[in-house]
Amino acid sequence: MSLQQRVTVKVPASTANLGPGFDTLGMALSLYAWIEMKPSEQTVFHLYGDHLNGLPTDRSNLIYEVAQMVFNEAGVSVPELEISMFSDIPLTRGLGSSASAIVGALAAANALIGSPLSDDKLMDMATSLEKHPDNVGASLYGGIIAAAWDGRRVDHIRIEPHQDLQTLVIVPDFELSTSEARNVIPQQFDKSDVVHNISRSSLLVAALASGRLDMIQRAMLDRIHQPYRASLVPGMTEILEHAVEYGALGAALSGAGPTVLTLVDRHDPRKAELEQYLMETMGKEGINATPLWLDPDLDGVTVLPDQDERPFLDRIKGEVKA
Repeated sequence: MSLQQRVTVKVPASTANLGPGFDTLGMALSLYAWIEMKPSEQTVFHLYGDHLNGLPTDRSNLIYEVAQMVFNEAGVSVPELEISMFSDIPLTRGLGSSASAIVGALAAANALIGSPLSDDKLMDMATSLEKHPDNVGASLYGGIIAAAWDGRRVDHIRIEPHQDLQTLVIVPDFELSTSEARNVIPQQFDKSDVVHNISRSSLLVAALASGRLDMIQRAMLDRIHQPYRASLVPGMTEILEHAVEYGALGAALSGAGPTVLTLVDRHDPRKAELEQYLMETMGKEGINATPLWLDPDLDGVTVLPDQDERPFLDRIKGEVKA
């Protein structure tokens, strides 16, 4: 084992489903978390940023638990860790905060011990923890991920996003747990709804892979989860139906919500009009929200060069948003 003195990773947020691709399609976004991990005489945490308030600062922290899974899988022992983390990714908003933490912890722990585990192994481990491969796959590999999980291993294909593809996400100021959002989805569906989603999801993958941005609008239509989650996110139904009239290529609930995602052509002159429409629609429902223009992240989780001896926050402050 080649134990490193310190490892720092940068991991992107993600959006999942993209409408019809329930638990199957994900895309990495240019919103990030940073994790530093190093061996220590005793386990200690340094959590920075408002998005990490209230998280555990002992061994029950997810980052620590996931790191120990990597060490156990590799057959090594690193029982005590000093872990620092900063995140721009809001918790329980449908932007893959738990997936980014899992992937960041896996990548950091693996790099700390000389990277004995392959990316495919990390993907399987991440999915077994997250229970679906879309968010973790996007955060691990970057770009757009189409993935299938059989309970043991993940089969996936990465799609390079079209260079003109951009996103506008509207992040409400309330949280929505994944379990709550999943509980409103029925256990059985009419065959027509299943066929609808299979056809739209297939069309969406083909459109994204071939750069057919003109096909995205109709390909993003969903009957499996969004109609049932609409009651949890006031204004969502109207946005899904009418966002394209204001310049969106398509719209969807981001993951389990409550964030709403719109795909946009970065050269469209109506971007300001679209943002105004989305914010006004949420505002009419009494919802305060934050608009974020994000690009697809192309790199996935990355291990940062360890050539700077400054403290953790000083090293990343050039990338961290104020």
